[in-house]
Amino acid sequence: MNARADLNTAKPVNDTTARASETTLLDPRFYTTDFDELDRIDVTPVRAEWDKLIAQMKSDPNKSHFKKTEDWDTPDWDNMDPELKKELVDFLVSSLTAEFSGCVLYKEMKRRGNNPDICELFNYMARDEARHAGFINDALREAGIAVNLGFLTKAKKYTYFRPKFIYYATYLSEKIGYARYITIYRHLEANPQYMIHPIFKWFRQWCNDEFSHGEAFALLMKTDPKLTQSFVNKLWIRFFLVAVFSVMCVRDHARPAFHDALGIDIDWYDREVLRKTSEISRQVFPIEIDLDNPRWERGLVKLRAAMGDMAEAKSRGGLGGWIGKTAAGARAGLAFAGLYLIPVKKNAVPENPRLEPAY
Repeated sequence: MNARADLNTAKPVNDTTARASETTLLDPRFYTTDFDELDRIDVTPVRAEWDKLIAQMKSDPNKSHFKKTEDWDTPDWDNMDPELKKELVDFLVSSLTAEFSGCVLYKEMKRRGNNPDICELFNYMARDEARHAGFINDALREAGIAVNLGFLTKAKKYTYFRPKFIYYATYLSEKIGYARYITIYRHLEANPQYMIHPIFKWFRQWCNDEFSHGEAFALLMKTDPKLTQSFVNKLWIRFFLVAVFSVMCVRDHARPAFHDALGIDIDWYDREVLRKTSEISRQVFPIEIDLDNPRWERGLVKLRAAMGDMAEAKSRGGLGGWIGKTAAGARAGLAFAGLYLIPVKKNAVPENPRLEPAY
């Protein structure tokens, strides 16, 4: 990926760049953190597994993967169903923003840090995320709507998170990214007639990058038992589990034409992705959401309805829109609280947290 090239060749305010620059409850965010605290991490308690993971990343198994081959058949953007095109572009822009967010954060840690273990890790992860974002942007460039990544770096609002919150949020983001990509890939592997865009053919190896990045954050959390074992931090883990899982479900239901074109039932897909992610997260989190509790599905329905009403009221504008947005926001808050208060399931965390992608 070449951010400088994007700055020179793409219009800074094209629609996709403007969309990627937005920061709402459902949009991927750019993060900043206490880099000095990250620099003080001591990986000695997980040294053996750390060295294995770093060696794997250094070997760069996907070095040649993110290149177009004869399997890349450019879609007919001009004659694509307008609603499908809109939602496909939204999926690609959202995915690009999430990938580029990681690249920006990891590069900043590499630039600011002095800890050789942490700097090496973040250097490899920034490399991977840059490839991912660049590959998605190439797909958008074919349609003449590439995101100006240089502009995005400057225009996107940054959210400050303490390092432990970065661990929780990014660990889940990477693992749920793996689950999403491999679920789509396996579905299209069995049903190739639904291959609406060639980028999905690259998802199998791609998702292994997401998996290994999640492994890195699992090891970072294992360096300090308090991060996952203290009472307060368990409450925070619970918060991030509910937030990441519920936002994914709300966002997916906003793209019905996209999932219909893929031949995917959205409810099945979300349940499958959350099941995989929940199983994987047992490697480091001592609690997990009870996805089988009927209150979970009911709460998601309420949250989706409230978020939909918020979006509609926002677009309506005026005093009526403000009142509607406020009322819907209150309903969304209550729905989220209901999801958070569902009793969680306890989990015995294994001594060795390392896993291999198995789906």
